[in-house]
Amino acid sequence: MSKKLEGKTVLVTGGGSGIGQSICLRMAQDGARVIILDLTQEAAAITAEKVSDLGGEFEVYACDVANSSQVSQVLNEVTNKHSIDILINNAGVAHVGNIENTSEEDLDRLYAVNVKGLYNVTLGVVRFMKSQGAGIIINMASIASSVGLADRFAYSMSKGAVLSMTMSLAKDYLSDGIRCNCISPGRVHTPFVDNFIAKNYPDNGEEMFDKLSKSQPIGRMAKPEEIAGLVAYLCSEEAAFITGSNYPIDGGFITLNS
Repeated sequence: MSKKLEGKTVLVTGGGSGIGQSICLRMAQDGARVIILDLTQEAAAITAEKVSDLGGEFEVYACDVANSSQVSQVLNEVTNKHSIDILINNAGVAHVGNIENTSEEDLDRLYAVNVKGLYNVTLGVVRFMKSQGAGIIINMASIASSVGLADRFAYSMSKGAVLSMTMSLAKDYLSDGIRCNCISPGRVHTPFVDNFIAKNYPDNGEEMFDKLSKSQPIGRMAKPEEIAGLVAYLCSEEAAFITGSNYPIDGGFITLNS
């Protein structure tokens, strides 16, 4: 372990799988205590076991970030025991479809988790960070917040909001010692991608995986560990001069496809 974050407590939403799990593991490797939030205790426990194998400290909470009362209860429990030095707003849901293929229920669901969920968690945490005069917030946006993607109407709406909220938070809390940045991944190879392909392309899964991989100029999808590495950098003292920034990590998608 590098111990760059020794003595720090990091709260990660959506920490039960995929990018969130990789972030939790990287934070533990860097010496932080990891507070793992996920929709179910079972999902969070899987990550907790991996953190434990690394010798890291952790706590696990089942929490629906879209539910403000659940979020308040969890944050009260956590802050009664620990400071929250770093918040990683990673929890999110996706949707495929243009406006005609997006129901009102679809739109509400993405708003509830991706936008309101970030609001609920950050509202509680930022008040605590203000009282301690320091804090780091990393929000998970997407390349969909910066460029037009086909059939991502609701998802782009929600991630565009994440980008805008990041800028507002960075501006509003400069004097409180709080830094806020966001990361905009391209396509990342997670269980979500594998399940999506298996469900929608059962007869040509390998072909579709190859097509999705090559849609990024670098010729492959990102690894969750690569996203976690960028998170780790932005949480470190090496990034102490960085706030209000959006970091694409997309294999060249935004700049080389434009």
